[in-house]
Amino acid sequence: MTLAASRIDTGDTAWLLAATALVLLMTPGLALFYGGMVRAKSVLNMLMMSFVSIALVTVVWLTAGYSLAFGPDAFGGLVGGLEHAGMAGIGPDSVQGSVPTLLFATFQLTFAIITAALISGAVADRVKFGAWLVFVPVWALLVYVPVAHWVWGPGGWIHDGLGALDFAGGMPVEIASGASGLALCLVLGPRLGFKKDAMRPHNLPMVVLGAGLLWFGWFGFNAGSALGANGLAAAAFLNTLAAGCTGLLGWLLVEQRRDGHPTTLGAASGAVAGLVAITPSCGVVSLLGALVVGLAAGVVCSYAVGWKFRFDYDDSLDVVGVHLVGGIIGTLLIGVFAVHTMTGGAEGLLYGGGLGQLGRQLVGVLAVGLYAFGATYGIGTAIDRFLGMRADEEHERTGLDLTVHAESAYDHGVLGHGAPVSSSLPVAQKAKPQA
Repeated sequence: MTLAASRIDTGDTAWLLAATALVLLMTPGLALFYGGMVRAKSVLNMLMMSFVSIALVTVVWLTAGYSLAFGPDAFGGLVGGLEHAGMAGIGPDSVQGSVPTLLFATFQLTFAIITAALISGAVADRVKFGAWLVFVPVWALLVYVPVAHWVWGPGGWIHDGLGALDFAGGMPVEIASGASGLALCLVLGPRLGFKKDAMRPHNLPMVVLGAGLLWFGWFGFNAGSALGANGLAAAAFLNTLAAGCTGLLGWLLVEQRRDGHPTTLGAASGAVAGLVAITPSCGVVSLLGALVVGLAAGVVCSYAVGWKFRFDYDDSLDVVGVHLVGGIIGTLLIGVFAVHTMTGGAEGLLYGGGLGQLGRQLVGVLAVGLYAFGATYGIGTAIDRFLGMRADEEHERTGLDLTVHAESAYDHGVLGHGAPVSSSLPVAQKAKPQA
């Protein structure tokens, strides 16, 4: 046994192996979550957009992504180098902390996969599948990889230079995917029938099943980010559970007061909103902070999903309203609820830390959000110009399942296309926000 191999802790390794599997499971869970929310004519296309992201991002990550994100800093805190391209120089005895480097790289790969897949919800029902196959690897390399280096990589400017905190991915995962989803839905334009047809979820049991798998996998996402079987992992695990619960309850309270009906879709969406918000803060706030973070996300996101009707952008499955807004809430509230017992140093405003940490969190949020939006808008515009990103109008009307994949999810006809609704109804009633 080499000296490096002797540093590997078997307990930490076993936990991270399990956490990696849990996070990978989140992408099929997301596929079901999104698949249930679209109309029946495009459910298979929605599933495929998530599943194909697993393969595409894996190839990019192993070829160059891991080295650029987590290799030694090469460009002033902006990105790493290529010394580990193709996983060169990383063998079974290589160690990252107390776990094998190959395992650490695989764990981080699962984060990159689901982040790319999340964007698909913003452009559901109308993006060319071939264009998606081009977009995902380019986006992963040009957007996710540098942001991951800023926040987590050695020498990354947001963590090491600025001092902003992000335990498990509020900036690289939630804010980056949400801002990118907004950019891409602006490039594509709204779906046919947006604000006219109801476009309701075709299978709510599928949505709830997907949300349950996401919640289950999120324990690996957040508690696994402790990179060890230890007390910090336990605290992150409990905070994740607590915030998911208060997010769910907060969303339902808003629905009951606003609409008079607490819905199944609202319960699933609220849980996801709470989990999104606690992602960056689960390892830096107390249980009280986690409860407040989840509740705030559940309440605010339940309103934010309706902004698309007011501002006229068609974020099909509310990636902006849940992931961008929830990610911002969770990342900023670190500056309020961070506690010394969790961070080992930094404290939030509520615990006497002043406004400094809140300001650092705000800078990180703005930098990541603006970069992800701008870069994605550029990538989407370029692909649209040379390949075309928007599906043909006839394909969109018929449904992408039949026209693209030559398959149908259901044997007894295509249901849930969405029917025209009376123009006398308020917008909120015409097309109930999907999250």
